[in-house]
Amino acid sequence: MITRIGRAMRKHQAIFLEEPADSDFDQMLSGTRTVEDYLSGLDAEYPEFSREMCYMLRDLKERGKKIIQVEPYLEILLGIHVHFAEGNGPADLARDAIQYPVYLAERNATRALISFYDTSINASFEDTIEAVKRFARTDAARFRLRDSLRAQAMASLAQEFSSVYVEAGVIHYLLWRNLRQELDTSVRLKLLFLADDADGLASPRKYRYAPGDKLTLLYIFHPSYSETHRENILAARSLIYSKLIAKNELTEDLTSWPHLRDELKCIHMTNRLSLDDCRNLYLRVRHSDTRQAHAVVQAYLSR
Repeated sequence: MITRIGRAMRKHQAIFLEEPADSDFDQMLSGTRTVEDYLSGLDAEYPEFSREMCYMLRDLKERGKKIIQVEPYLEILLGIHVHFAEGNGPADLARDAIQYPVYLAERNATRALISFYDTSINASFEDTIEAVKRFARTDAARFRLRDSLRAQAMASLAQEFSSVYVEAGVIHYLLWRNLRQELDTSVRLKLLFLADDADGLASPRKYRYAPGDKLTLLYIFHPSYSETHRENILAARSLIYSKLIAKNELTEDLTSWPHLRDELKCIHMTNRLSLDDCRNLYLRVRHSDTRQAHAVVQAYLSR
């Protein structure tokens, strides 16, 4: 995947990364700080992938590409953390400043996530489904604010370049619409899903989104959406998906799309499950590890 990302990025004058600005990153890019030293200060979810990305970005910089970290929501959030660490509290945030809505969005999503974790330990399947939906709604509100802030920041910066590559995860689909609204109509925008038509993978487009992402996107574009069965089936499938998906970095061969393969496999399995299937399975896998959950779900689907 990194090779494909690099090929796509090389076609553009500037690359906007989905990260808050960081002076350590600039030092790593310029070579005054080693990649290993830079990564040692991060809590990277996929350290091997991050390492390869750093070297690839260095190469792009040497080719004359402008690489800019643009993620205002996270920058503001980091500033809030510093503000609180200095002894201040939420009451000290100005209600008319952007920090306050960012604080509220993050607080509400975090509360809903903690509530989901508490509920998922021993509560009923139905209560857990409701907790999933509450978190997805608050997460969707957070993404709406985050994508809006990022689109505004990038629209201003983009005017300096002839072409720009914007890094964004698939959950940020709203960002594309926001950019269309912020940019002049003469600017051409093109969506690029790097996983589409990946080598050796059959029809990945059909399985682009995991069930939890589908639910969150539903609430992102339709905040007041209420069609209980559709919401419930996506929430239920997301519970099973979360037990199946790999939790650690798969590093056996980064060129063969290991995480995408795992995601597609898990999406394919959960798409076959009804609400009753998920109810039956969740009671059996809620306390299982990934390997055990796979065995249980595969046996269930093979009946």
